[in-house]
Amino acid sequence: MLPDPTSFLDQIFKSCTSAGLPLADYPLDHICYRVATTDRYQQLKTQLLSSNELLAETLINGRPIATFRLKTPLRYQDRQIELLELPSPKPGSPYAEGYEHVEFVVGQHPKAWMKQYPSINWEVKDLRKSINPDVRLRIGEGVSVKFHEFPLDYVIEYLDE
Repeated sequence: MLPDPTSFLDQIFKSCTSAGLPLADYPLDHICYRVATTDRYQQLKTQLLSSNELLAETLINGRPIATFRLKTPLRYQDRQIELLELPSPKPGSPYAEGYEHVEFVVGQHPKAWMKQYPSINWEVKDLRKSINPDVRLRIGEGVSVKFHEFPLDYVIEYLDE
């Protein structure tokens, strides 16, 4: 159903290692898979629902984003990726289908955490988010890695309370 994420994750890990980010120290929280159309979003969401757990489908900036706990986690080296984020495309912002980003849990506010890596050109616009702010490192065209304090499934559970 989903393509093998190995080459995508190889790119992420290689770029972060080159930048001096020790990814081995942090849990890989989730992976994001983008689709090009709302029809494809509905199709893939339906396929994922057949054998995975939908944790939430939330409207964010006017579009649905579904988060799944995968029955069979994606594997990368010694890691298992249990959560998949599936965003519907933003109107007027076309995306090619494929993996777009991964997020790591750093266990502290990212504003404090990123100070350990002052030579990195962080994108900080999402530090303003009221829930689980993050910092981003762009790896290439349409590919990035984000760092935040809490796991996504914890945040979803917290919001449901």
